[in-house]
Amino acid sequence: MGKTLITGATGFIGSHLARALGRRGDELRLLIRRDSDVSLLDGIDYERANGDITDRRAVRRAVDGADRVFHVAGLTSMRSADADRVFDVNLGGTRIVAEEARAAGVGRFVFTSSVAAIGPAPPEGRANERQAFTAGGLGIAYMNAKHEAESEVMRTAARGLDAVIVNPTFVLGPDDSGASSMNLVKRFLLRRIPAYVDGGLNIVDVRDVAAGHLLADAKGETGERYILGGRNFTLQRLFADLSRISGVPAPPLRLPAQLAEAGARVSETLGLPLGLAVDETRSAALWWTYSSAKAKRELGFRPRPHEETLETALASKMAELGDRVGSEPGRGEAALGLAARALRVAARLGPP
Repeated sequence: MGKTLITGATGFIGSHLARALGRRGDELRLLIRRDSDVSLLDGIDYERANGDITDRRAVRRAVDGADRVFHVAGLTSMRSADADRVFDVNLGGTRIVAEEARAAGVGRFVFTSSVAAIGPAPPEGRANERQAFTAGGLGIAYMNAKHEAESEVMRTAARGLDAVIVNPTFVLGPDDSGASSMNLVKRFLLRRIPAYVDGGLNIVDVRDVAAGHLLADAKGETGERYILGGRNFTLQRLFADLSRISGVPAPPLRLPAQLAEAGARVSETLGLPLGLAVDETRSAALWWTYSSAKAKRELGFRPRPHEETLETALASKMAELGDRVGSEPGRGEAALGLAARALRVAARLGPP
């Protein structure tokens, strides 16, 4: 059996996947940038290949002799300022990895996409793998780049690459990389979320996402994609559950989406340190709610109870933050004051 190559193994999903594949008995080769922090890989036996997914020669060396490739590496950002880099990494990098995997005769290619490539569900609804991508008009680079990256993988599959796609939802759990979706939990515990909007979010455990990758490798049909998700929440319910488990108060303000977006625009213009960009605010007001019925039916995917995921995610971040948990109400009150200022200005200016 040849080696198993993983890109993005130093990240949140990638490190859990590396552990799961190591337990399966795979001989691992990890494509890692020279300046990456590899602490999440402690205790894992692997061969290191230095390089970036946007460097074709590095990718070509990494896939040489690999029997299967798990392409996890990507850049997650909803900020318009990062748009060029988001496309370079998520689209350009995926094109390179898929093309070089096919050229090297890789036997199986599992691509870690995102539900962003499917787009949000209708308000209060649930999307599945068959939903047409209609989110391009939102102008959010991350969503468009992920959607186009899937198209690149499918084009390469049509030319002979045995490729399957997994679409994780919003991932929480233990042992994160710091720059991950767990930042939501961190900001909640530090009381740095002054307000929220009506919207929805599907939460899945990172350990279940790693297991879902192995199921897709073993059972997934070539050219198919599978949503790996857990429980659907409204943002109000999610923050209420996080508050109940942690004892940290939930964000106090619930705002209409248009007013929140207008406030974010004003805060960007005035340079107010609210910590949210316009695209992030617009995204939060959408319904990122999904059905994982296909993955359950065809792969045997079984996500754990959502309470376990939330409890583990909170425990992980509370251990990291220590005495800082819930200790920044002054900062939160200042953020509320700044938010109120931005909203007053936005109200005077009218809709964007």
